[in-house]
Amino acid sequence: MKKIIHTDNAPKAIGPYSQAVEANGTLYISGQVPVDPSTGKLVDGGIRKQTQQVMKNIGAILEAAGYQYDDVIKSTCFLSDMAHFSDMNEVYGSYYAENPPARAAFAVRELPLGALVEIETIAAK
Repeated sequence: MKKIIHTDNAPKAIGPYSQAVEANGTLYISGQVPVDPSTGKLVDGGIRKQTQQVMKNIGAILEAAGYQYDDVIKSTCFLSDMAHFSDMNEVYGSYYAENPPARAAFAVRELPLGALVEIETIAAK
């Protein structure tokens, strides 16, 4: 049985999808872009600020579902340009200092709302 997860502390879905879905002890978080949930707008300030906001959004969803960053087992990072990888990686890595999850990272042609980064996440208990 699946459970839909929603929190006002992360951006609202901008299409026909849920912020996250939990099924059988696994949480699937939809790709998060750097939208500030309090304004509904993309944050300014480059890849570091955008990655920070994405990770905050992921954290809010994890918390709403009763998970934490330590429960994350896989992330997929989408970048508008691989030139952003090093800066994204540094911010991302600060959330997973020990026992980081499996991860893939690659560039895509473009991301929603003109974002520089989008990260989807899977967590399990």
